[in-house]
Amino acid sequence: MQIIEKMVWTFSKNNTPSYKANSGEVLLFKTQDCFNGQIKEESQLVDELDLTKANPATGPVYINSAEPGDVLAVDILDITVADAGFVCSIPATGPLSHLAEVRTRVIPVTDGIACFNDISWHVDPMIGVIGTAPAECDVACGFMGDHGGNIDSKLIKRGTRVYLPVRIEGALLQLGDLHASQGDGELCGTGIEISGEVIAKVTLIKDFTLNWPLTETSDYWYINTTSDNYEKSLKLACEELQRLACDSYNWDVTDFYLYLSVQGETAMNQGTLPLSPPMVNVRIGIPKLADKKCLIKKEAVL
Repeated sequence: MQIIEKMVWTFSKNNTPSYKANSGEVLLFKTQDCFNGQIKEESQLVDELDLTKANPATGPVYINSAEPGDVLAVDILDITVADAGFVCSIPATGPLSHLAEVRTRVIPVTDGIACFNDISWHVDPMIGVIGTAPAECDVACGFMGDHGGNIDSKLIKRGTRVYLPVRIEGALLQLGDLHASQGDGELCGTGIEISGEVIAKVTLIKDFTLNWPLTETSDYWYINTTSDNYEKSLKLACEELQRLACDSYNWDVTDFYLYLSVQGETAMNQGTLPLSPPMVNVRIGIPKLADKKCLIKKEAVL
């Protein structure tokens, strides 16, 4: 299994690949926490850090035979995290920032259990940043776009498959920003930020149009989108999910709209980071149906 360790801070067609992988290959990504190891103790606050080194991603990995118009499927086979992470409040970030101090809390993670004050819970590690290189301008790893990036969906975890549009030759996959635990919206601006390792399988799907990252869980399909406001993000996600489902189910657009209203699932992945322009990431999902075609072409290059 090839180990990927090099880190970058942007999604860019100009990034030098750290490895060239074939479709069907399994890779191990070693990742750093979102602040690149700067926080060692609770006395260190976010507003004192060098944020030019925030959200590093490991990679990129060049996928042999990948071309614009293809899709890269990434199966998350396993995620392991360090024995401690941290959660921070960020100045002027989130719905309670006007009532809260800027604070850092170190969170022990022992045998898969996180401890906070007098409570504990089983962690469910997830990947915050995952994507391919955009065709045009570079995008910092702290942002999301139609290439992926800082999606921050708590569902991108062990057992999930992530489908990413291929915008350039080789795709240039990179990932990082692990969280031992994160709630929808990541409301104070951080989850349990933590370093760790990801084992993932890459599979190339040729000639399939995908406009936004798609996640497949055991029972749902989710489109992930972003814009500078919730309403636009929601509209973009619904339109892409409608396009895929109508083609697979042989339904018209109105029937899908009605179905989405009664069976859809909507959540905010990330909506609080202090970015300019603002970034509101959402996901829209529908159940997987055994008697319906998959939303995405399954023929793969192996």
